[in-house]
Amino acid sequence: MSTQFATSIRPIRSYVLRQGRVSNAQRRAREMLMPKYGIPFQEVRLDLELVFGRAAPKIVEIGFGMGETTATIAAAHPQNDYLGIEVHSPGIGSLLKCIEERSIRNVRVIQHDAVEVFARMIPPDSLAGVHIFFPDPWPKNRHHKRRLIQSPFVALVARGLEPGGYLHVATDWEDYADQVLALLSAEELLENSAEEGFAPRPQHRPLTRFEQRGLRLGYAVRDLLFRRVCGSWTTRRCAK
Repeated sequence: MSTQFATSIRPIRSYVLRQGRVSNAQRRAREMLMPKYGIPFQEVRLDLELVFGRAAPKIVEIGFGMGETTATIAAAHPQNDYLGIEVHSPGIGSLLKCIEERSIRNVRVIQHDAVEVFARMIPPDSLAGVHIFFPDPWPKNRHHKRRLIQSPFVALVARGLEPGGYLHVATDWEDYADQVLALLSAEELLENSAEEGFAPRPQHRPLTRFEQRGLRLGYAVRDLLFRRVCGSWTTRRCAK
């Protein structure tokens, strides 16, 4: 990816750093375990095999919240490696505490803006999958510009996927789901894995307490599952 493309991403943030309470356990976990599982943000492409110490499918989880879903997925799929990206310290501490207590060794964490991480650190054609579960919908019309999933970011994610790699988005906000469907469908490097529209919930995405609460309140969850296709720009020969 060229520097010109990487620096063209709009500077509007898709999150607000709220001064939420960080528990003592979360603070201790972050302080003690980030040196073990954390990756500092840097403007250098990651060597993902070096980071995890092995060759295995690499999957990025964007905005993992308190980390329950990330830990559950990683524990259930030890053959994969998972890179979680989050900005909020309570969630960072919570996930680190969980993976240490459960001896989950296939998770690494970056505390930084996901847009900048993809623009600067994720190598092209390197990811088997990307998860974006329940991103902030920014429901007010004047705030829609803050939504994470916009065309430039979709292009960044698509270029980070290896041919055949998948992008999985889940949201319970109807108009955001429709917007994401249109944006992903417009990206030339992606194709919809569903025959049309939304996909059934894949088995790799567990039901979270957040989602169960939403279902009880009548919110329908929509899953979008797109695959990376071959593109003329790629630096790697596409699999036939």
